Amino acid sequence: MAKTVIVYFSGYGHTKRAAEAAAQGANAELIEIDAEGNVPEASWNTLTEAKAIVFGAPTYMGSVPWQFKKFADATSKKWFTREWQDKVFGGFTNSASLNGDKQVTLIYLQTLASQHGGIWVSLGLTPSNTKAASRGDVNNLGGSVGALVQSPSDAGADEISTGDLETVKLYAARVSEVAKRLHG
Repeated sequence: MAKTVIVYFSGYGHTKRAAEAAAQGANAELIEIDAEGNVPEASWNTLTEAKAIVFGAPTYMGSVPWQFKKFADATSKKWFTREWQDKVFGGFTNSASLNGDKQVTLIYLQTLASQHGGIWVSLGLTPSNTKAASRGDVNNLGGSVGALVQSPSDAGADEISTGDLETVKLYAARVSEVAKRLHG
């Protein structure tokens, strides 16, 4: 099976919870970006050896937080040598608002993957957008570029919608499956 890695930053625990759901769905390894925007040195080798990388970041003020951006800037060392060329990529984001400009964050993550010559995987799930739909439904937020998660600003990480967590889980499994088909 192709190795999938979830690399994420979480400021308050919500994105970490989503990353754990993603790891469960893809049987993936987790790499957490710390509060200073760093990952352990050994994690760079893990990322290079992976067949698929799923980025996870909260949406702060309309984009990724500075800690994720610092990590992204550090990936330039991989870019120079094209080490991540043809890897399979995906991404998810979380914000307190239903919209919260999450699309901007997903486009940032998709652009980062594209700069590395990666292959981006869409969400592949139809939106749950009928009057009967609830926040517990898969893809209730209607994403297509990647997985969307919403957690109200006064909610704990344990209060994230089961539908959003299932969406992230299914999406990460899809990214892993695409990598398996492409890279064996």
